[in-house]
Amino acid sequence: MNILQNIDLRSFNTLAVPANAAYFIEVASLAELQQALEFCREKRQSPIVIGGGSNVVFTGDIDGVVIRIAMRGIECTMRGDDCLVTAAAGENWHELVCYCLAKGWYGLENLIAIPGSAGAAPIQNIGAYGVELSRVLESVAGWDCETSTLRSLSLDQCKLSYRDSIFKHALKDKFIITSVTLRLSSKAKPDVSYPALRAELADPDSVTSEQVAETVAKIRSSKLPDYRREPNAGSFFKNPLIEAEQARALLEQFPTLAHWAMPNAQVKLAAAWLVDQSGWKGRREGGVGVHPKQAIVLVNYEGLSGTAVIEFAAQIQADVMAKYGVNLEIEPRVY
Repeated sequence: MNILQNIDLRSFNTLAVPANAAYFIEVASLAELQQALEFCREKRQSPIVIGGGSNVVFTGDIDGVVIRIAMRGIECTMRGDDCLVTAAAGENWHELVCYCLAKGWYGLENLIAIPGSAGAAPIQNIGAYGVELSRVLESVAGWDCETSTLRSLSLDQCKLSYRDSIFKHALKDKFIITSVTLRLSSKAKPDVSYPALRAELADPDSVTSEQVAETVAKIRSSKLPDYRREPNAGSFFKNPLIEAEQARALLEQFPTLAHWAMPNAQVKLAAAWLVDQSGWKGRREGGVGVHPKQAIVLVNYEGLSGTAVIEFAAQIQADVMAKYGVNLEIEPRVY
């Protein structure tokens, strides 16, 4: 285990915000993770654990320990048509999807080209084009920081919901994911239910899983900026969930408001529509702006501080609240 000091975190977060970590440890095994946590105890510091850095905003220097999960490895156990694929938390998510497709393990096609690591996927319950991780997640393994043991959580125990999980609540900062197990299939069953995806397919009812993945990747590439050229953290705002009564009142006033019915008499609104209609799409103030093709992606054009990005986001939130009475929640974790 190599402990680095005073490390610039710009290359470890896709927003490229400047911040230094007093200590930085990259762990490639469970043993190294245990050693890193012991170092944290010696320093009396609670660690900040990151993966690909695609869903974090550092608003200042970290006067403590940043642990980056770099565990690698993919294994598959076949049970009939089921492919139980276990991926170490440090595996690149996009590369994992491509690997599974190449092996003929299907179910992740719609989730291609999402930045980040496999270990971060359950925390957000990542989703795209009609599919969420909860559809294929079998279990999660990780280090319980309170009991100092490695344990496994079933899908039900992870309590996944829209962009949410137990890892954001009861197990926040208490459980470090080391691997995820996915229940995929050797039989391709492409999901083309999402309207924007169907619209891009020449023959959606006879498409292959590989064609679905290729099309999703093409759509994402056309609409979303590459963080290596335009630093961003992906979707910066969650699609808000509101009660049906509030949604009916809003639709009477704004009939074109993009929305979807959800369980428990809730309605999901399109954050991108709210931001766009509030006049922020493509708008830039100084070195931070909203991407011209995707209204919920904030771009840190000039490598400004995380504080500057958050202050810019707060202006958008205030305008949306003033016009629609809807709270836009920030999706990345802010440190």
